[in-house]
Amino acid sequence: MPSIGVKLYSVFFKFMLKHRLQSRLQAPENDAVGGSGGTFGVTSRPAEETAAAANPLFTDGVATKDVHIDPVTSVSVRVFLPETCLNFPDAKSKSGVALLDQNRSLIRRYSHGSSDNSAVSGTNVVIVKNVDSSLRRSSYGCSVDDANLKSENGTYRGYNPVGRGSRRLPVMLQFHGGGFVSGSNDSVANDFFCRRIARLCDVIVLAVGYRLAPENKYPSAFEDGLKVLHWLAKQANLAECTKSLGSSKGAGVDLRRSEGNWHVADAFGASMVEPWLAAHGDPSRCVLLGVSCGANIADYVARKAIEAGKLLDPVKVVAQVLMYPFFIGSVPTPSEIKLSNSYFYDKAMCILAWKLFLPEEEFSLDHPAANPLVSGRGGPPLKRMPPTLTVVAEHDWMRDRAIAYSEELRKVNVDAPVLEYKDAVHEFATLDMLLKTPQAQACAEDIAIWVKKFISLRGHEFSY
Repeated sequence: MPSIGVKLYSVFFKFMLKHRLQSRLQAPENDAVGGSGGTFGVTSRPAEETAAAANPLFTDGVATKDVHIDPVTSVSVRVFLPETCLNFPDAKSKSGVALLDQNRSLIRRYSHGSSDNSAVSGTNVVIVKNVDSSLRRSSYGCSVDDANLKSENGTYRGYNPVGRGSRRLPVMLQFHGGGFVSGSNDSVANDFFCRRIARLCDVIVLAVGYRLAPENKYPSAFEDGLKVLHWLAKQANLAECTKSLGSSKGAGVDLRRSEGNWHVADAFGASMVEPWLAAHGDPSRCVLLGVSCGANIADYVARKAIEAGKLLDPVKVVAQVLMYPFFIGSVPTPSEIKLSNSYFYDKAMCILAWKLFLPEEEFSLDHPAANPLVSGRGGPPLKRMPPTLTVVAEHDWMRDRAIAYSEELRKVNVDAPVLEYKDAVHEFATLDMLLKTPQAQACAEDIAIWVKKFISLRGHEFSY
């Protein structure tokens, strides 16, 4: 059973959440942008949760920055770039990389202990000692002699790729939870979780800030998720355009340190290239990860990516992770009956969230966005879905429907394992109070082991 502290916090959490949901349900027109749900929308609620500031320095092994990707909406992404993207000459770094892998295996071995920053910083020191001093990077991840990283007043602006010998990492799109009505991609809890995933999976995480309800109802959040995937494809193509223009000579193109800044000043739009993704992102190895209601968005994006096919090139979704999906249906499952008043998110409050998210004329617990098993859902056949890892908690009333969806995927030969955690509650690995528990750390490590089957360039090294 959950601890006494978790039970007490759950009571307080449910009281506050119920009050917020009911107040929005009673007066949704007051919350809507411009009084009628404008398209710009909101992606966070500062009055309800604390935001973590972006930090472009590798102070804890991961640098972050915020990018507003759409001029007509509030959709944004927070980029989490792990320090492992920094590349060193093979001859100089073999011993350092070996020690890095050894230390990671030690961290993974203790699945019920939390890794600390001392282990990470230790491996960084080892690697730096094995690198020629002329190629040494500062603790902020940039070349020591790169004076361009300082502004006119001498203030350091954070990591900036130098454009040579860059290591490319897989890209993971992460969709936060919150019942479509709360949560954000830059909250303290989501920032902590994404940093952990970026380190363990060795991927660039793009935490998606999608528009919230009731300001923007369905399908806004789902379309925002797909919009970020298209933006990622555009970034990859613009990066290639930048390289082509940079290599051409005498073409009348104004290049401004394109190697260092990935910036081309011309009419092609190449100046919109995001430098971290251009230098280090490998969109051909793209993973989707959704938390709670974010899992519903991830599953939708995966379906649309299959339908798009080569139109998304070079982006390829190779796997998805659904963490305690926000699934529901009109016919209750055994867990919905037995655990309807479970910890943190009970069934009654989740139904309120669905009423806020779905348009009034479309409200149904068997809506395609809510029930993945409803007949006539449309989209591609299940057999074309990417490998799907489903994470469920023992004390979560939504668990049975998530397991049933995974079983349907396995029936058509999709790699779709289920990880069930005993004595766990909904959002046990992502909720602010539970983030530092051994169970949350073990869950992140288990996800990393499975994800690496599909993003590793050396083949399927891990398996359940």
